[in-house]
Amino acid sequence: FLKQSVFLAVYFLSHFSMPKAPQSLHDVFLLELKDLFDVEKRLMKALPKMVKAANNTELKQAFRDHLDETMNHVVRMEDALISLGEKPKSIPCEGMKGILEEGEEILKMKMPPAVKDAALIAAAQKVEHYEIASYGTVCEYARLMGHTEALRLLKETMDEEEKADGKLSALAKGGINEAAHREEK
Repeated sequence: FLKQSVFLAVYFLSHFSMPKAPQSLHDVFLLELKDLFDVEKRLMKALPKMVKAANNTELKQAFRDHLDETMNHVVRMEDALISLGEKPKSIPCEGMKGILEEGEEILKMKMPPAVKDAALIAAAQKVEHYEIASYGTVCEYARLMGHTEALRLLKETMDEEEKADGKLSALAKGGINEAAHREEK
């Protein structure tokens, strides 16, 4: 019995323990990168659902385009971690998990088409803003610590996240929100 208990304790601690507390800015940087790596992998699963749920053809295309970019974000994150001598490994991002769970609720709801599209844009922009904030942070850390290759890769992704957010805003302001408002009446 004691052997089994020790084995279970060691197994549990080695597989389910929290990452050790960061002791330096470099440690924080690596944790943030691994967190973002998880974000990008989760989005690769979520974006096809957004494409399917969208009614507006331009919105569908924006989600498709961002899915293609997200695949590149995953590769860039792997490359950034490798450039730092790290294994491309992620840690679960609880923040994004929550944002995506909210998005899942929207996907399940029955709504008029334009209302659904407006709600999908709102959900997608929450994701983009989380990513922009996170990428801004890791870019600054990379710049400060002189990680030029990682900075280049991260900045490229951040620029794409900002463009995706801008495209969503343009679609919302360019007619989707107005159409959703008209469907209310």
